[in-house]
Amino acid sequence: MIPVEEALARVLALVAPTGVESVPLRQAAGRVLAEPVAARLTQPPFAASAMDGYAIREADHVAGRVLTVIGEAAAGRGFGGTVSEGQAVRIFTGAPVPAGAERVILQEDVTRAGEDITLGTRLEEGRNIRAAGQDFAEGDLISAPRRIGAKEIALFAAMNVPEVSVRRRPVVAFLSTGDELVMPGEAPGPDQIVASNGLALAAMAEAEGAEARVLPIARDTEASLRFTLALAEDADLIVTIGGASVGDHDLVGKVLADLGMAQAFWKVAMRPGKPLMAGTLGRSAVLGLPGNPVSSIVCGHIFMLPAIRAMLDLPDPAATPIQATLSAPVEENGPRAHYMRATVKTQDGVPVIHALPRQDSALLSVLGMSNALLIRPVGDKAREAGELVSYLPI
Repeated sequence: MIPVEEALARVLALVAPTGVESVPLRQAAGRVLAEPVAARLTQPPFAASAMDGYAIREADHVAGRVLTVIGEAAAGRGFGGTVSEGQAVRIFTGAPVPAGAERVILQEDVTRAGEDITLGTRLEEGRNIRAAGQDFAEGDLISAPRRIGAKEIALFAAMNVPEVSVRRRPVVAFLSTGDELVMPGEAPGPDQIVASNGLALAAMAEAEGAEARVLPIARDTEASLRFTLALAEDADLIVTIGGASVGDHDLVGKVLADLGMAQAFWKVAMRPGKPLMAGTLGRSAVLGLPGNPVSSIVCGHIFMLPAIRAMLDLPDPAATPIQATLSAPVEENGPRAHYMRATVKTQDGVPVIHALPRQDSALLSVLGMSNALLIRPVGDKAREAGELVSYLPI
């Protein structure tokens, strides 16, 4: 068995960033920016009013001053003349500030009678004008890589960028194995169960930015495994679920070896998830996860998701542990790192973590109640309530 950290390093060494493609901005949400984006214009392109009010000269910013309104400026329709002393232009938010005007006085700070306005006694220090280029200037760069969300799309659109270069979504193929499995909706036989791992892992992969393919269940024969693995030949990452141990019906490792897989490791000093393997098969990286539902999903968080992030060329792909305060004592840990299902809640502004009482790797109901994995390092001493420990959010 190898330590978790070494296993993760070996998994990350098996994958490489995917290629780059250009997509319209409307399709860029959730993708990873691969190349910097340059603004194609200056924003705002002109000095613009930040308020509804009147554009005036600075010399006229005097309480009680009476000014003559000579025109109007609205967003998309500016005033073509020049503002002189004693004059004002009715202006609306976003409209270009007319030539000669040096500030905008709020409409509620004046009294209007016909074409004249009288300034009140409230004189603001702020000019209420957005300077040209105060948001960004033509040529300003947004760096890559970064995941594209709504705020990035808003910025790119304002920069007049219609499409962006992004990493191709990694293709991750999921292969569940075992005669005991049926798909959801099918009627399981007396010795069968419903497959859940592949669908959960596929959802995790898609949420991380991958293209997930759930393959047909492979039966416990070499022929079935070979046939199903052939369907994943073009995948960037093949994730097998179950069949990676050493039982008479655990054929995944043997078939992969017969097909030419170069194994990076087998078995990790962790629980749940000890019978984990990884390697390469052709152009695909391979991650062999345990069949127990909780084991496969925990390993998915610790190994699969970082591999996807690495293929998307995101920096620091491994999940960063967070600290919280223990709510109750936990016993000393043994020779394998233990990722305990737990709940984290904020109490008095401090995150507090509670290890759930049942840690069996087959209990999806317990996993469903969890929002964290409490990390118990190898040989960690017993911990008391109130001590700081590390966890991964899930």
